[in-house]
Amino acid sequence: MSTTPHSNDPRDNPGDFLVGKDGKPLIDRYGRPIRKRSASRPPHESPERTVRPERSERPVRETLQPRQAGEPREQRQSRPRQYMPQDTAYEPRRTPLANEQRRRDIRSPRREERWEPELELSPERRIRAERPAPKQQNRPKFRVPRPRMGCVGCIPTLLSLLIVLVVAGGLFVDARLTRVDAFPDNPVANTAGTNWLIVGSDSREGLTEKDVERLGTGGDIGTGRTDTIMIMHIPNGGKATLVSIPRDSYVDIPGYGMDKINAAFAFGGPKLLAETVENATNLRIDHYAEIGMGGLAGITDAVGGVELCPKEPIDDPLAKINIQAGCQKMDGPTALGYVRTRATAMGDLDRVERQREFVSVLMKKALSPAVLLNPFRLVPLVLRGSSMFIVGDGDHVWHLARMAFALRGGVNTETVPIGDFVDTEVGSVLVWDDVAAEQLFAGLR
Repeated sequence: MSTTPHSNDPRDNPGDFLVGKDGKPLIDRYGRPIRKRSASRPPHESPERTVRPERSERPVRETLQPRQAGEPREQRQSRPRQYMPQDTAYEPRRTPLANEQRRRDIRSPRREERWEPELELSPERRIRAERPAPKQQNRPKFRVPRPRMGCVGCIPTLLSLLIVLVVAGGLFVDARLTRVDAFPDNPVANTAGTNWLIVGSDSREGLTEKDVERLGTGGDIGTGRTDTIMIMHIPNGGKATLVSIPRDSYVDIPGYGMDKINAAFAFGGPKLLAETVENATNLRIDHYAEIGMGGLAGITDAVGGVELCPKEPIDDPLAKINIQAGCQKMDGPTALGYVRTRATAMGDLDRVERQREFVSVLMKKALSPAVLLNPFRLVPLVLRGSSMFIVGDGDHVWHLARMAFALRGGVNTETVPIGDFVDTEVGSVLVWDDVAAEQLFAGLR
Protein backbone atom coordinates (compact mmCIF):
# COMPACT_ATOMS: atom_id res chain seq x y z
CA MET A 1 0.00 0.00 0.00
CA SER A 2 1.55 3.19 -1.15
CA THR A 3 1.08 6.51 0.60
CA THR A 4 1.79 10.02 -0.41
CA PRO A 5 4.63 11.59 1.58
CA HIS A 6 3.50 14.15 4.09
CA SER A 7 4.49 17.57 2.78
CA ASN A 8 5.88 20.42 4.90
CA ASP A 9 4.83 23.00 2.39
CA PRO A 10 1.95 25.14 3.77
CA ARG A 11 0.69 25.62 0.24
CA ASP A 12 -0.03 21.91 -0.06
CA ASN A 13 -1.80 21.52 3.28
CA PRO A 14 -2.59 25.04 4.61
CA GLY A 15 -4.83 23.77 7.40
CA ASP A 16 -2.06 21.80 9.13
CA PHE A 17 0.09 24.85 9.97
CA LEU A 18 -0.16 27.81 12.34
CA VAL A 19 -0.64 31.20 10.76
CA GLY A 20 -0.16 34.70 12.14
CA LYS A 21 -2.46 37.76 12.09
CA ASP A 22 -1.15 38.66 8.70
CA GLY A 23 -2.29 35.25 7.35
CA LYS A 24 1.22 34.06 6.79
CA PRO A 25 2.44 30.78 8.34
CA LEU A 26 4.59 31.00 11.48
CA ILE A 27 8.09 29.57 11.26
CA ASP A 28 10.47 28.27 14.00
CA ARG A 29 14.03 29.35 14.59
CA TYR A 30 15.25 27.07 11.82
CA GLY A 31 12.97 28.72 9.27
CA ARG A 32 10.50 25.83 9.12
CA PRO A 33 6.71 26.32 9.26
CA ILE A 34 5.17 25.33 12.55
CA ARG A 35 2.66 22.48 12.31
CA LYS A 36 -0.38 22.30 14.49
CA ARG A 37 -0.12 19.85 17.41
CA SER A 38 -3.51 18.29 16.73
CA ALA A 39 -2.38 17.04 13.40
CA SER A 40 -0.82 13.57 13.60
CA ARG A 41 2.22 12.64 11.66
CA PRO A 42 2.43 9.24 9.97
CA PRO A 43 4.87 7.02 11.86
CA HIS A 44 6.65 5.87 8.74
CA GLU A 45 7.42 9.37 7.63
CA SER A 46 10.39 11.39 8.84
CA PRO A 47 10.27 15.19 9.07
CA GLU A 48 11.96 17.27 6.54
CA ARG A 49 15.08 18.99 7.67
CA THR A 50 16.00 22.39 6.48
CA VAL A 51 19.53 23.70 6.34
CA ARG A 52 19.83 27.29 7.33
CA PRO A 53 21.82 29.29 4.82
CA GLU A 54 24.30 32.01 5.50
CA ARG A 55 23.12 35.39 6.76
CA SER A 56 23.87 37.11 3.46
CA GLU A 57 21.40 34.89 1.52
CA ARG A 58 17.65 34.53 1.77
CA PRO A 59 16.47 31.45 3.68
CA VAL A 60 15.90 28.47 1.36
CA ARG A 61 14.07 25.39 2.54
CA GLU A 62 15.62 22.14 1.51
CA THR A 63 13.66 18.94 1.94
CA LEU A 64 15.49 15.81 3.00
CA GLN A 65 13.86 12.63 1.73
CA PRO A 66 13.93 9.46 3.80
CA ARG A 67 16.63 7.00 2.83
CA GLN A 68 15.36 3.89 0.96
CA ALA A 69 16.52 0.41 1.71
CA GLY A 70 19.81 -0.35 0.05
CA GLU A 71 20.75 3.25 -0.53
CA PRO A 72 24.02 4.47 0.89
CA ARG A 73 23.89 6.75 4.00
CA GLU A 74 24.36 10.34 3.12
CA GLN A 75 26.54 12.70 5.02
CA ARG A 76 24.07 14.78 6.94
CA GLN A 77 24.72 18.39 7.49
CA SER A 78 25.27 19.44 11.08
CA ARG A 79 22.89 21.73 12.92
CA PRO A 80 23.48 25.31 11.90
CA ARG A 81 25.37 27.43 14.36
CA GLN A 82 23.31 29.80 16.44
CA TYR A 83 24.49 33.37 16.62
CA MET A 84 23.51 35.85 19.25
CA PRO A 85 22.25 39.33 18.41
CA GLN A 86 24.93 41.82 17.49
CA ASP A 87 24.11 44.11 20.42
CA THR A 88 24.77 41.33 23.00
CA ALA A 89 28.31 41.19 24.45
CA TYR A 90 30.04 37.86 24.25
CA GLU A 91 30.88 36.33 27.63
CA PRO A 92 33.12 33.27 27.83
CA ARG A 93 31.94 30.12 29.54
CA ARG A 94 32.69 30.21 33.25
CA THR A 95 34.02 27.41 35.41
CA PRO A 96 32.39 26.62 38.78
CA LEU A 97 35.07 28.60 40.56
CA ALA A 98 34.47 31.64 38.35
CA ASN A 99 30.71 31.38 38.88
CA GLU A 100 31.22 31.29 42.62
CA GLN A 101 33.43 34.37 42.40
CA ARG A 102 30.77 36.12 40.29
CA ARG A 103 28.12 35.41 42.90
CA ARG A 104 30.36 36.87 45.58
CA ASP A 105 30.94 39.99 43.53
CA ILE A 106 27.21 40.43 43.02
CA ARG A 107 26.58 40.13 46.76
CA SER A 108 29.17 42.81 47.53
CA PRO A 109 27.92 45.98 45.80
CA ARG A 110 30.94 48.02 46.90
CA ARG A 111 33.37 45.73 45.15
CA GLU A 112 34.15 46.66 41.58
CA GLU A 113 33.51 43.78 39.17
CA ARG A 114 36.39 43.17 36.84
CA TRP A 115 36.68 40.57 34.16
CA GLU A 116 39.77 38.44 34.38
CA PRO A 117 40.83 35.65 32.08
CA GLU A 118 39.96 32.22 33.38
CA LEU A 119 42.62 29.72 34.23
CA GLU A 120 42.46 26.32 32.65
CA LEU A 121 42.11 23.70 35.35
CA SER A 122 43.09 20.11 34.94
CA PRO A 123 40.25 17.54 35.26
CA GLU A 124 41.59 16.47 38.65
CA ARG A 125 41.69 20.05 39.95
CA ARG A 126 38.25 20.79 38.44
CA ILE A 127 36.79 17.85 40.34
CA ARG A 128 38.38 19.05 43.54
CA ALA A 129 37.08 22.57 42.98
CA GLU A 130 33.54 21.30 42.39
CA ARG A 131 33.50 19.34 45.60
CA PRO A 132 31.56 21.08 48.37
CA ALA A 133 33.59 22.32 51.33
CA PRO A 134 33.27 20.09 54.41
CA LYS A 135 30.94 21.45 57.04
CA GLN A 136 32.62 22.81 60.11
CA GLN A 137 31.71 21.10 63.29
CA ASN A 138 30.28 23.28 66.00
CA ARG A 139 32.91 23.69 68.66
CA PRO A 140 31.84 23.96 72.28
CA LYS A 141 31.66 27.55 73.48
CA PHE A 142 33.16 26.66 76.84
CA ARG A 143 36.94 26.92 76.87
CA VAL A 144 39.23 25.84 79.64
CA PRO A 145 41.04 28.98 80.87
CA ARG A 146 44.78 28.81 80.39
CA PRO A 147 47.01 29.88 83.27
CA ARG A 148 48.49 33.29 82.61
CA MET A 149 52.24 33.43 82.79
CA GLY A 150 53.94 36.68 83.58
CA CYS A 151 55.30 38.91 86.29
CA VAL A 152 51.89 39.17 87.99
CA GLY A 153 51.97 35.48 88.84
CA CYS A 154 55.52 35.78 90.19
CA ILE A 155 54.77 38.56 92.70
CA PRO A 156 53.47 36.27 95.48
CA THR A 157 56.44 33.97 95.01
CA LEU A 158 58.92 36.85 95.13
CA LEU A 159 57.26 38.29 98.22
CA SER A 160 57.35 34.93 99.94
CA LEU A 161 61.00 34.49 99.03
CA LEU A 162 61.81 37.99 100.29
CA ILE A 163 60.05 37.34 103.60
CA VAL A 164 61.94 34.08 104.04
CA LEU A 165 65.27 35.79 103.32
CA VAL A 166 64.53 38.63 105.75
CA VAL A 167 63.49 36.24 108.52
CA ALA A 168 66.46 33.94 107.93
CA GLY A 169 68.87 36.88 107.82
CA GLY A 170 67.40 38.34 111.01
CA LEU A 171 67.78 35.06 112.87
CA PHE A 172 71.34 34.71 111.60
CA VAL A 173 72.29 38.19 112.82
CA ASP A 174 70.50 37.69 116.13
CA ALA A 175 72.49 34.52 116.76
CA ARG A 176 75.79 36.37 116.23
CA LEU A 177 75.08 39.11 118.77
CA THR A 178 77.02 39.05 122.04
CA ARG A 179 74.81 39.35 125.12
CA VAL A 180 75.80 40.47 128.63
CA ASP A 181 74.04 41.07 131.92
CA ALA A 182 73.48 44.80 131.55
CA PHE A 183 70.49 45.62 133.81
CA PRO A 184 70.44 46.46 137.54
CA ASP A 185 69.12 43.98 140.04
CA ASN A 186 66.98 46.72 141.62
CA PRO A 187 65.89 48.98 138.72
CA VAL A 188 64.04 52.26 139.24
CA ALA A 189 60.29 52.49 138.68
CA ASN A 190 59.10 52.09 135.12
CA THR A 191 58.97 55.28 133.02
CA ALA A 192 57.17 56.25 129.81
CA GLY A 193 58.46 55.20 126.41
CA THR A 194 61.56 53.11 125.77
CA ASN A 195 65.06 54.02 126.95
CA TRP A 196 68.28 52.75 125.40
CA LEU A 197 71.69 53.03 127.03
CA ILE A 198 74.17 53.39 124.12
CA VAL A 199 77.84 52.93 124.99
CA GLY A 200 80.91 53.39 122.84
CA SER A 201 83.76 51.80 124.72
CA ASP A 202 87.46 52.48 124.24
CA SER A 203 88.20 48.80 124.69
CA ARG A 204 90.98 47.47 122.46
CA GLU A 205 89.80 43.87 122.70
CA GLY A 206 89.85 42.12 119.33
CA LEU A 207 92.27 44.62 117.80
CA THR A 208 95.68 43.57 116.54
CA GLU A 209 98.77 45.76 116.83
CA LYS A 210 98.32 46.68 113.18
CA ASP A 211 94.71 47.78 113.86
CA VAL A 212 95.82 49.82 116.88
CA GLU A 213 98.43 51.55 114.74
CA ARG A 214 95.96 52.17 111.90
CA LEU A 215 93.18 53.50 114.15
CA GLY A 216 95.49 55.50 116.41
CA THR A 217 93.91 54.15 119.63
CA GLY A 218 97.15 53.58 121.56
CA GLY A 219 97.17 52.48 125.20
CA ASP A 220 96.95 49.02 126.68
CA ILE A 221 94.89 46.34 125.06
CA GLY A 222 92.33 45.12 127.54
CA THR A 223 89.31 46.27 129.51
CA GLY A 224 88.80 50.02 128.98
CA ARG A 225 86.44 52.81 129.84
CA THR A 226 83.68 54.44 127.87
CA ASP A 227 84.32 57.19 125.38
CA THR A 228 80.62 57.62 124.63
CA ILE A 229 77.57 57.42 126.94
CA MET A 230 74.16 58.35 125.52
CA ILE A 231 70.53 57.77 126.47
CA MET A 232 68.11 57.39 123.58
CA HIS A 233 64.49 57.96 124.61
CA ILE A 234 61.88 56.65 122.13
CA PRO A 235 58.43 57.96 123.11
CA ASN A 236 55.18 56.22 122.31
CA GLY A 237 54.57 58.89 119.70
CA GLY A 238 56.71 61.64 118.22
CA LYS A 239 60.42 62.22 117.73
CA ALA A 240 63.07 60.40 119.72
CA THR A 241 65.52 62.27 121.94
CA LEU A 242 69.25 61.54 122.13
CA VAL A 243 70.89 62.80 125.37
CA SER A 244 74.68 62.83 125.68
CA ILE A 245 76.30 62.31 129.10
CA PRO A 246 79.89 63.60 129.21
CA ARG A 247 82.22 60.84 130.35
CA ASP A 248 83.83 63.12 133.01
CA SER A 249 80.49 63.79 134.71
CA TYR A 250 80.90 63.71 138.51
CA VAL A 251 78.28 61.27 139.87
CA ASP A 252 77.73 58.77 142.67
CA ILE A 253 78.75 55.24 141.68
CA PRO A 254 76.99 52.59 143.85
CA GLY A 255 79.59 50.96 146.11
CA TYR A 256 82.42 53.29 144.99
CA GLY A 257 81.31 56.80 145.92
CA MET A 258 81.70 59.94 143.81
CA ASP A 259 83.73 59.53 140.64
CA LYS A 260 83.69 60.10 136.91
CA ILE A 261 80.75 58.30 135.32
CA ASN A 262 82.92 56.34 132.90
CA ALA A 263 84.71 54.77 135.87
CA ALA A 264 81.54 52.81 136.59
CA PHE A 265 82.10 50.86 133.39
CA ALA A 266 85.68 50.05 134.42
CA PHE A 267 84.60 49.02 137.94
CA GLY A 268 81.56 46.87 137.17
CA GLY A 269 80.98 46.74 133.44
CA PRO A 270 77.64 47.39 131.73
CA LYS A 271 75.56 46.36 134.76
CA LEU A 272 77.14 48.90 137.14
CA LEU A 273 77.10 51.60 134.47
CA ALA A 274 73.36 51.07 133.86
CA GLU A 275 72.66 51.23 137.63
CA THR A 276 74.69 54.44 137.93
CA VAL A 277 72.80 56.08 135.04
CA GLU A 278 69.42 55.05 136.45
CA ASN A 279 70.25 56.52 139.87
CA ALA A 280 71.51 59.79 138.34
CA THR A 281 68.58 60.30 135.91
CA ASN A 282 65.67 58.29 137.44
CA LEU A 283 65.05 56.86 133.94
CA ARG A 284 64.38 53.13 133.55
CA ILE A 285 66.94 51.53 131.19
CA ASP A 286 65.09 49.04 128.97
CA HIS A 287 67.77 48.11 126.41
CA TYR A 288 71.54 48.16 126.18
CA ALA A 289 73.84 48.46 123.13
CA GLU A 290 77.63 48.67 123.10
CA ILE A 291 80.21 48.82 120.35
CA GLY A 292 83.98 49.16 120.52
CA MET A 293 86.46 51.24 118.54
CA GLY A 294 87.13 48.58 115.96
CA GLY A 295 83.37 48.08 115.47
CA LEU A 296 82.74 51.75 114.71
CA ALA A 297 85.50 51.88 112.11
CA GLY A 298 84.45 48.55 110.57
CA ILE A 299 80.79 49.51 110.22
CA THR A 300 81.75 52.87 108.71
CA ASP A 301 83.89 51.17 106.08
CA ALA A 302 81.18 48.57 105.44
CA VAL A 303 78.62 51.24 104.45
CA GLY A 304 81.16 53.01 102.24
CA GLY A 305 82.03 55.88 104.55
CA VAL A 306 79.91 58.69 106.00
CA GLU A 307 79.66 62.41 105.33
CA LEU A 308 80.44 64.56 108.39
CA CYS A 309 80.63 68.33 108.71
CA PRO A 310 83.32 69.70 111.10
CA LYS A 311 82.68 73.24 112.25
CA GLU A 312 86.39 74.03 112.44
CA PRO A 313 89.70 72.49 111.29
CA ILE A 314 90.99 69.73 113.56
CA ASP A 315 94.60 68.60 113.75
CA ASP A 316 95.15 65.87 116.36
CA PRO A 317 98.23 63.63 115.97
CA LEU A 318 97.02 61.40 118.81
CA ALA A 319 93.79 60.63 116.94
CA LYS A 320 95.67 60.63 113.61
CA ILE A 321 93.39 63.15 111.93
CA ASN A 322 94.03 66.40 110.11
CA ILE A 323 90.79 67.63 108.59
CA GLN A 324 89.44 70.94 107.36
CA ALA A 325 86.11 72.61 108.20
CA GLY A 326 83.08 71.77 106.07
CA CYS A 327 81.20 68.66 104.96
CA GLN A 328 83.39 65.84 103.70
CA LYS A 329 83.32 62.07 103.36
CA MET A 330 85.27 60.15 105.99
CA ASP A 331 86.33 56.51 106.11
CA GLY A 332 86.39 54.35 109.24
CA PRO A 333 89.70 55.46 110.86
CA THR A 334 89.06 59.15 110.11
CA ALA A 335 85.49 59.03 111.47
CA LEU A 336 86.72 57.25 114.63
CA GLY A 337 89.35 59.93 115.21
CA TYR A 338 86.71 62.64 114.59
CA VAL A 339 84.44 61.36 117.38
CA ARG A 340 87.31 60.66 119.85
CA THR A 341 89.42 63.80 119.60
CA ARG A 342 89.36 66.52 122.25
CA ALA A 343 91.56 68.94 120.29
CA THR A 344 88.91 71.66 120.15
CA ALA A 345 88.01 74.67 122.28
CA MET A 346 85.30 73.00 124.43
CA GLY A 347 87.05 69.65 124.71
CA ASP A 348 84.68 66.94 125.96
CA LEU A 349 81.54 69.03 125.32
CA ASP A 350 82.44 69.40 121.63
CA ARG A 351 83.16 65.71 121.45
CA VAL A 352 79.66 64.66 122.61
CA GLU A 353 78.12 66.78 119.83
CA ARG A 354 80.33 65.11 117.23
CA GLN A 355 79.38 61.70 118.64
CA ARG A 356 75.66 62.42 118.25
CA GLU A 357 76.26 63.66 114.71
CA PHE A 358 78.22 60.55 113.82
CA VAL A 359 75.66 58.08 115.26
CA SER A 360 72.76 59.76 113.44
CA VAL A 361 74.58 59.92 110.08
CA LEU A 362 75.80 56.32 110.39
CA MET A 363 72.28 54.95 111.02
CA LYS A 364 70.85 56.90 108.09
CA LYS A 365 73.56 55.55 105.78
CA ALA A 366 73.16 51.97 107.03
CA LEU A 367 69.39 52.02 106.34
CA SER A 368 69.61 53.78 102.97
CA PRO A 369 68.67 51.96 99.72
CA ALA A 370 72.28 52.30 98.55
CA VAL A 371 73.27 49.88 101.31
CA LEU A 372 70.17 47.70 101.80
CA LEU A 373 69.83 46.97 98.06
CA ASN A 374 73.54 46.47 97.45
CA PRO A 375 74.73 43.01 98.55
CA PHE A 376 78.37 44.16 98.45
CA ARG A 377 77.49 46.69 101.18
CA LEU A 378 74.79 44.83 103.07
CA VAL A 379 76.65 41.55 103.62
CA PRO A 380 79.81 43.13 105.15
CA LEU A 381 77.60 45.40 107.30
CA VAL A 382 75.63 42.42 108.65
CA LEU A 383 78.72 40.32 109.30
CA ARG A 384 80.78 43.06 110.96
CA GLY A 385 77.95 44.71 112.85
CA SER A 386 76.55 41.48 114.26
CA SER A 387 79.96 40.42 115.54
CA MET A 388 80.85 43.84 116.99
CA PHE A 389 77.60 44.69 118.80
CA ILE A 390 77.09 43.77 122.46
CA VAL A 391 73.53 43.85 123.76
CA GLY A 392 71.80 43.12 127.02
CA ASP A 393 70.04 39.90 127.97
CA GLY A 394 66.65 39.82 126.32
CA ASP A 395 67.65 42.21 123.51
CA HIS A 396 67.34 41.06 119.90
CA VAL A 397 68.07 42.28 116.42
CA TRP A 398 64.52 43.62 115.95
CA HIS A 399 65.04 45.89 118.97
CA LEU A 400 68.20 47.23 117.33
CA ALA A 401 66.26 47.75 114.10
CA ARG A 402 63.65 49.83 115.92
CA MET A 403 66.37 51.99 117.45
CA ALA A 404 68.06 52.43 114.06
CA PHE A 405 64.83 53.51 112.36
CA ALA A 406 64.16 55.99 115.17
CA LEU A 407 67.62 57.50 114.63
CA ARG A 408 67.14 57.59 110.88
CA GLY A 409 63.85 59.45 111.22
CA GLY A 410 65.52 62.34 113.01
CA VAL A 411 66.01 62.96 116.72
CA ASN A 412 66.12 65.82 119.19
CA THR A 413 69.66 66.14 120.58
CA GLU A 414 70.47 67.25 124.11
CA THR A 415 73.48 67.36 126.45
CA VAL A 416 73.19 67.13 130.21
CA PRO A 417 73.45 70.74 131.47
CA ILE A 418 76.83 71.47 133.13
CA GLY A 419 77.07 73.82 136.11
CA ASP A 420 80.83 73.93 136.80
CA PHE A 421 84.29 72.47 136.16
CA VAL A 422 85.95 71.24 139.36
CA ASP A 423 89.33 69.74 140.19
CA THR A 424 88.96 66.80 142.58
CA GLU A 425 90.99 63.87 143.85
CA VAL A 426 89.94 61.92 140.72
CA GLY A 427 90.96 64.72 138.37
CA SER A 428 89.13 67.48 136.53
CA VAL A 429 85.40 66.72 136.48
CA LEU A 430 82.13 68.21 135.21
CA VAL A 431 79.43 69.00 137.74
CA TRP A 432 75.84 68.95 136.50
CA ASP A 433 73.39 71.80 136.89
CA ASP A 434 70.96 69.94 139.15
CA VAL A 435 67.90 72.10 138.40
CA ALA A 436 68.32 72.14 134.62
CA ALA A 437 69.27 68.45 134.53
CA GLU A 438 66.14 67.51 136.54
CA GLN A 439 63.94 69.44 134.10
CA LEU A 440 65.51 67.64 131.17
CA PHE A 441 65.06 64.14 132.58
CA ALA A 442 61.57 64.89 133.94
CA GLY A 443 60.44 65.61 130.40
CA LEU A 444 61.51 62.11 129.37
CA ARG A 445 59.89 60.18 132.21
